[in-house]
Amino acid sequence: MTEIIPLSELRDKIDKIDAQILELINQRAICAMEVAKTKVSEGETGTFYRPDREALVLRRIKELNPGPLTDETTARFFRELMSSCLALEKPLEVAFLGPEGTFTQQASFKHFGQAVKTIPVTTIDDIFTEVENQHCQFGVVPVENSTEGVITHTLDRFISSSLKICGEVEIRVHHNLMGHVEKLSDITEIFSHQQSLAQCRQWLDIHLPHVVRTAVSSNAEAARLASESDNKMAIAGEVAANLYGLNILKNNIEDESNNTTRFIIIGQQEPVSTGLDKTSLLVSTGNHSGSLHKILQPFANHDISMSHIESRPSKQGLWEYVFFIDINGHKDDDNVAKALKSLAENVSMLNILGSYPKAVI
Repeated sequence: MTEIIPLSELRDKIDKIDAQILELINQRAICAMEVAKTKVSEGETGTFYRPDREALVLRRIKELNPGPLTDETTARFFRELMSSCLALEKPLEVAFLGPEGTFTQQASFKHFGQAVKTIPVTTIDDIFTEVENQHCQFGVVPVENSTEGVITHTLDRFISSSLKICGEVEIRVHHNLMGHVEKLSDITEIFSHQQSLAQCRQWLDIHLPHVVRTAVSSNAEAARLASESDNKMAIAGEVAANLYGLNILKNNIEDESNNTTRFIIIGQQEPVSTGLDKTSLLVSTGNHSGSLHKILQPFANHDISMSHIESRPSKQGLWEYVFFIDINGHKDDDNVAKALKSLAENVSMLNILGSYPKAVI
């Protein structure tokens, strides 16, 4: 029979372990501050955040984790620890699609941790502008949803921007119907972002077919508007409900249970290879036969997997398009470098938008 350890003894043991953990955490923080001093002495003046270094640390933690905590849980803990240590070195400012409480802000915290200063802006274009003008070191923009596809405005902005993609993060999106209404029959109008309304279309058609649906700039703005009315509701995440003091009438009304949005991190940095990376490209060929084949052939020749391709009007000429392509690997990897060299010889324009670590958590 297994011996039952007295509760008081277990609590004493936990207290001692907590004291050891606290001491080690602060030792790590001191090391982080020393890292900052070394970087400054070597002439580094920019951000001390390194997406490739953080990705390697988190992957290593997951590999070392013996349990019982899950890999995802331990990675989240160390993400927050690194975020707090980085704030001691030099706090990060990250632009996101505001206002407070949006999924973009949630993605910012998931990628950078809670210790960063998030700066809300009104549009995706504003996020790019804030980073381009160096008002923020990084920005977080949505680029693709598993239900509704790509966010075209994000892709189009890269055509005119010199910013690089430094990382990516994925958020499982759960949409909730919230407000001050207690019965579905009392709802007169629903606010939400147009993407969220589209992702909940089937549920709305079945349960609220005659209720007016109004698209607004963000889900957080929808929650704010709903908070000012007794018969109007919002579709948004739980963070927005807590922020604006709304009751959730129905949880998880999205049509697809695995509804996920991918966000990318934009900035001035170019991360080094980590061994598990992705490269995003902007390619133009001109409007002539066989152009798409010329794009795809170098990847096939060098055994490179392409995870995404999307065409957009180039805005340079009638029926001329550019292609946004994601491939596996880093631009400095030998096979990728050879493929990109071959590609450049067969297209009119090749812009490497960034090589960056694949999402870790």
